[in-house]
Amino acid sequence: MSTAENHNPAAATTTFAQRLDAVRARIDRACAAAGRDAAEVTLLPVSKTFDAEVIREAVGLGLNRFGENRLQEIAQKAPLLSDCNVQWVVIGHVQTNKAKEVAKYATELQSLDRLALAEALDQRLKAAGRTLDVLVQLKTSPEESKFGLDPAELVGFLETLSGFETLRVKGLMTMAILSDDRAAVRACFKKLRDCRDEAARLNIKGISLERLSMGMSGDLELGIAEGSTEVRVGSALFGQR
Repeated sequence: MSTAENHNPAAATTTFAQRLDAVRARIDRACAAAGRDAAEVTLLPVSKTFDAEVIREAVGLGLNRFGENRLQEIAQKAPLLSDCNVQWVVIGHVQTNKAKEVAKYATELQSLDRLALAEALDQRLKAAGRTLDVLVQLKTSPEESKFGLDPAELVGFLETLSGFETLRVKGLMTMAILSDDRAAVRACFKKLRDCRDEAARLNIKGISLERLSMGMSGDLELGIAEGSTEVRVGSALFGQR
């Protein structure tokens, strides 16, 4: 891992505070264009591959939730930032055998996509005597490399999750297709919103679908236009990896 300046030469000409202001300005403009209140959209900084020192700088600017893909990275950074009250949000694909680490470190999991993982998490969380906020990840992109639950299976999955007292479902997450075709990207986000709206009408007991985590550095405007309540931003804040 290395600092933002080493990842992106352009980052050396701006401070983290300036990049944060620029991202927040993008969010404000996107919300204005969509006729939405900017307060409806949360920024989740994605700190994967960046050192604890970079995260500490971000904490100094008022940020305390950080998205990470790998549990190993969280385990390395958490002790170095134990004085910062950092909340770790797992956004990457999680193998079932990593449920113990999720239960130990994460305040939230945004990539719940299968029953086996839910069962493993439930077991570990019960042992730890705690609960966990989760978002269900849907696969709205045709790319084989993308993870996520088949949208057609969402309602059944949510009905099953309603029986897990340790898992508090708060919404849905997706990753759009990696493409320059803005219409194709936006279609992925629209699919997530449509799935949410359809499932929400069923009022499944114990299930909240208020949150939609969609949109990243390159497509956050499209995510916001389709109703995103949280954008996951890495490179625009920290620099290219």
